[in-house]
Formats: sequence, structure tokens, C-alpha cells
Amino acid sequence: MKTDATSAAAPAAKARSPYYRMLPDARYALALNVICALVITFILNPGSHFGQNLIASMCIGTIAFLLIDGMRLTLWGEGQRPKFLPFMLIILISVPVAQMLGLTLFSWLTGVDVGGFESLLPTQMISTLVFTLLATGGAVLFFSSREKIARLQMEAAQEKARAESVARQAMQAQLQLLQAQIEPHMLFNTLANLQGLISFDPERAQLLLDQLIQYLRATLSSSRAGATTLEQEFSLMQAYLGLMSIRMGARLRFTLDLPDTLRQIKVPPMLLQPLVENAIQHGLEPKIEGGHIHVQASTDAGVLLLTVSDDGLGLDHPGQTKGTHLGMANIRERLHGMHGDAASLSLTANHPAGATARLTLPLPPTITPTITSHLA
Repeated sequence: MKTDATSAAAPAAKARSPYYRMLPDARYALALNVICALVITFILNPGSHFGQNLIASMCIGTIAFLLIDGMRLTLWGEGQRPKFLPFMLIILISVPVAQMLGLTLFSWLTGVDVGGFESLLPTQMISTLVFTLLATGGAVLFFSSREKIARLQMEAAQEKARAESVARQAMQAQLQLLQAQIEPHMLFNTLANLQGLISFDPERAQLLLDQLIQYLRATLSSSRAGATTLEQEFSLMQAYLGLMSIRMGARLRFTLDLPDTLRQIKVPPMLLQPLVENAIQHGLEPKIEGGHIHVQASTDAGVLLLTVSDDGLGLDHPGQTKGTHLGMANIRERLHGMHGDAASLSLTANHPAGATARLTLPLPPTITPTITSHLA
């Protein structure tokens, strides 16, 4: 694949030689030639023939442009700033050469005999050269400013690309940090539970081990991806809650609601896991009779809503002031980095008991709400 891409890019790179830059610059040079013809006809030499002035201006200006811009690209290439003194020397040599060649070309095209420099009076020769030099200087100033703007735009684009790359790396680091926060507590408890089950309930221990393998496979794939789908995210929650239901037994019940039309919606990975983890760790596990978790995806007024509700101990229960927001700040930072103010996370009391965490994300306009379907 790398060889094919390189070979395909070679003709394009060859076509974009430094002299390719002269094509768009030539348009501005021609426009400047027209302006010079207007200045000569109506300001410097009123009453003269505009058509002849235009042809002469085109001949002289085009040759000057080809000489100066061609030498610049030959010596310094595209995007490089020419050295001042050598570039000024090129201009001073190119202007009289362009003047002589341009007048010769004008005489050949129009049949008008203008003679050479030797036929002009000293004042006429000086004024002609000065005007050509001023026009050339104006063109050089314009093109150098345009080149500087293009260079600054390219640097800004490169800086933006670097910033986006750093932002993606930061997002990945946040995801890895979040995963490091979530997994140890769950894994240690699960392994301890598995160790206890092996001796007196091997079948349940095998089921627990199968669910753990399924969960680890799903979370590894999710954590390595820059984005995932709601279907994959809900599958991860299915594996996680299935694992926890073996640990907690009848004390844990759960429902996953995901409409078919929302299954392929792209979302940041590991969004639901910390919310479900919080609901179990701080809402249902400390509650003697356990409870129910409801994970739902829905739409409302053009936004995607991801809701995790439980009927556990609730936010106001003693002991909930510390550790009840595992990963909340991390999720808020990730959402803000990807969607700005268009995404949010809220945590409110659920009635009659428990808590509700709600994620609000931008929704593609082609998605329409449908009746919820049950995964579990």
C-alpha cells in the first residue's frame, strides 16, 4: 500500500513544480499590465492610443514578470523568501532587458517603429525606465506580500494540525486514565468473587469467567478506538452488567433500551461505563436488596440523550459525598473538547429513589426518534 501511494503521488508532485506557481501569478501580472496602460493613456500621456499602450504594456510587463519570477523560483524555489540584495540586482537587470525586448516585440506585433533606446531623448529614456521600474517594484511588493500571506496560512494550517494531533493524544490519555480508574476496583472484586466460587460453585465460576473474558475483549477494543457506535457501547454495557449480575445475583436487575435507528450513531468510547459503574458502586451495591439499572438512548429536539437511571440509595444518602462522581469530570472534559457547549452531563435525583445521569450529545439531522427496543 505504501508503494502504491508513493507512486501515485509522484506524478502529482512532479506536476506541482515550482514553476506551476507562475500560472496563478500571471493573472495578477496581466491585470497590472492593464493598469499601467490606463495610467499611461489617461495620466502620463493623455490622448495617446490605448490599444497600442496596452500591447506595449503587455509585452514589457510579461517579459519582466517571466524574467523576475522565473529567476526567483529558479534560485529560491516556491515558498522561500529571496535574499534582498541578489533579488534587487535581478530586478535592476531585468527591467531594462524587459524594456528593450518588450519594445522590439511590440514593433513586431503592431508594425509601429518605435526605435531603440538610442532614439529616445535622455529624459524620455529615464522616465520610461523609472515608470517600468516603479510598476515592477509595485508588482514585486504585491507578490511578496501575497507569498508571505500564503506562507503564514500554511504555517497556521500546520499549527492547527499539530494542535488537533495533541488534542487527540490528550483525549486518548484521558480515556486511558478513565479506564485505569474504572477497571481495578471491578477487576479485583470480580477476581476475588471468582476465587470464592471455584471451590463451591464451579458452574457459576465458569459463567463468571466467560463474562469477564467477554467484557475484557469488548473494553479493550473500545478503549483503543477514537470513536465507537452506540451498538458497540451498549454491547459493552451488556457484558459489564452481565458480569456484575453474576457477582450480585438477584440483587442486580438491568434493562438496556436502544432504538434500531440509533445503533450506528458514532459516540466517544467509554461514556456509559463510568456512569453505570457509579450507579452500581454507590447506589446498588451498598443497598441490601440491590436494585434496577435502566440504560437508555433516545432523541429529543435534535439531540441524543443517553440516560443511566437506578433506584439505589440516591445522591442524598450518607456516604455519597465522596467518590460518587467517578469519571464525571473526565467525561465532561472529553465532551467539551469534542463538542464544546453542545454536549453536557448532568446528575440528578431519581424518583422515588436513586439517581439519574444524563448525557446530551449533538445528533445528526438525518436521525429521527423511534420506539425503543429492548436489548436485555
